[in-house]
Amino acid sequence: MSTALHHLTKDKTEQIPDASNMCFGIVVSEWNSEITGALLDGAVSTLEKHGALPENIHVKSVPGSFELIYGAHQMTLNDGYDAVIILGSVIRGETPHFDYICQGVTQGISQLNATSQIPVVYGLLTTNDLQQAKDRSGGKYGNKGEECAVVAIKMAKF
Repeated sequence: MSTALHHLTKDKTEQIPDASNMCFGIVVSEWNSEITGALLDGAVSTLEKHGALPENIHVKSVPGSFELIYGAHQMTLNDGYDAVIILGSVIRGETPHFDYICQGVTQGISQLNATSQIPVVYGLLTTNDLQQAKDRSGGKYGNKGEECAVVAIKMAKF
């Protein structure tokens, strides 16, 4: 993903493969929908910018971030996808729930990547507060959904 010194969405367009013959699955969490909706908009627009046809971008919603694992797994079982992107946002609260969800989703997506025939791109924002999430979903740090789309295209080409 990107850092303060390198942004994947700033890569030269010629370094990003043409996605016109690719099909993508996106699983997006309904929880923190202001954030996840912005991530989704960024991912879809970036896929289309690089040639993906709208009819080859399939979006499914799940209630929360933990359910992203199941949704992504179901999409990996479909032979038609070249890559799957998960998009979610977990904001730290007053209980350890944040830690359990973040660790569980990370482990689940890691396992899918190790066992699936197609890449699953990790687009879970794990932030301390709402402002940090906004900064990463179209704010001062860009849109991580856009970056996930670039990663999906590159990994589908892999």
